[in-house]
Amino acid sequence: MKISLVVSDLSGGGSIRAFLLAQVLISLNYQVEIVGFIYGKDLYAIPPNDIKVISLTGTNYPKFLISASKLIQKIDGDIIYAIKPKFTNFGLSLIKKFTSGRPLLLDMDDWELSWHGGDSWKYRPSIKQLYRDIFKKSGALRFPDHPLYLKWMESLVNSANAITIDTQFLKERFGGVYVPNGKDTAMFDPYKYDSEASRERYSLSEYRILMFPGAPRPHKGVEDVLIALEHLNQPDLRLVIVGGSPYDDYDDQLIRQWGRWIIKLPKCPVEAMPDVLAAAHIVVVPQRDTLTARAQFPLKLTDGMSMAKPVLSTRVGDIPEILGETGYLVEPACPEKIAEQIQLIFQDLDLANQRGIKAREKCIEKYSIEAMASTLKSVISQL
Repeated sequence: MKISLVVSDLSGGGSIRAFLLAQVLISLNYQVEIVGFIYGKDLYAIPPNDIKVISLTGTNYPKFLISASKLIQKIDGDIIYAIKPKFTNFGLSLIKKFTSGRPLLLDMDDWELSWHGGDSWKYRPSIKQLYRDIFKKSGALRFPDHPLYLKWMESLVNSANAITIDTQFLKERFGGVYVPNGKDTAMFDPYKYDSEASRERYSLSEYRILMFPGAPRPHKGVEDVLIALEHLNQPDLRLVIVGGSPYDDYDDQLIRQWGRWIIKLPKCPVEAMPDVLAAAHIVVVPQRDTLTARAQFPLKLTDGMSMAKPVLSTRVGDIPEILGETGYLVEPACPEKIAEQIQLIFQDLDLANQRGIKAREKCIEKYSIEAMASTLKSVISQL
C-alpha cells in the first residue's frame, strides 16, 4: 500500500513532522512519498535518505489554480495523509479524496490560527479593502495560506476520515488520535557516540555547551537562555544553535545582541544530528507560554531525551508530562531561574547525566518510532 503525505510548504517547519511520519510508515512497510509546494528557496530540512520527495514551486492566486491542479495529479497514494490543515495541502487533499474515493488522514502538530491571534482573529474588511485584497498583485487574499482560508479549513477537519494530533491542546480542540513526536532511538543512541570527540569535531572542546537544536523563534524562549548566560557571565558557557531560522532575520537579531554567547552550526541531515547532539552538555527547550507554544510538542525535547542529555525546559503545554522528573523544569520567561538550573546541572553533571539516562528510557517507552508506529498502524487499519 502506498501513502502520499501532502505538505503545504516543504520550505517550512511542517516538513519535519512529515519526514518523521514517513519514517514511521516506512517502518510499517508502507510505500511512502512526500508531495508538496516549496515557497522558499530550499527544503526546510534535509530528508532522510530513504524518503522520496516530490516538490512543485509554490505560487499565489491566480497562478495557484494551475499549480494546485498539478499537485493534485501528483497525489497517487492509496491513502492521502495531509500534514497541517491548510488549503495548500488539506484543501487539495479533500478534492483528491472526493474525486478519487481514497481515504484521507489529517495530521495536526500546530494550531495554525494561533500564529494570527487564535479565536480573536477576524477578517472584516471594508468593500474597498476587500477589492484590494483580491485584485491587487500583492493583495492579502492572493496568498493561499491567508488566515481566512485557514479558518475555513479548520471548519472542515472532520471531513477527514481520521485525525492525528501530537498535543492534548489539539486533542481537546479538534479531537483525533494522539501520535506524539517520537525519535528513532536506534539512530539517536548516545552509546554510539563519543561526546568529547564530537565537541572536538565541531570546535566546541573549550566550552560547556548548551544546545538548541532547531530554529529560534520568539515563542521558543532562546532569548531567556541568552539573558541567563549574560547574568551568569561565565566565559566558557556557549549556546549552540543548530540550523537556525529560515523564516526571517531573527537569528541575526540574537547574534547582534548576544553574539558573544552564541555559536551557530549549519543545517545538517537527520543522520548527522545524533553526532551533533552528542557534543551538548545540556539541551535547552525554553518555550514561552503562548498559544502557539501550548499547541506544540517541541521536537527538541525528544532530541535531548533520546541522547540521554540533561534537558532544561519550561512548564508550558505538554512539556511537564513529556519530560516529568527526567528533566529540569522552570516557569516560562524566567531567565534567572534558567541561570539557577544551569548552575545546578553543572555543579553535579554526573547526577544530571543519570537523569538524562532516565529520560532516554522514557523516550524509548513512549516517544519512539516504535511507539508511534503502534498507534498509527491501528489508525490506518480502521480506514
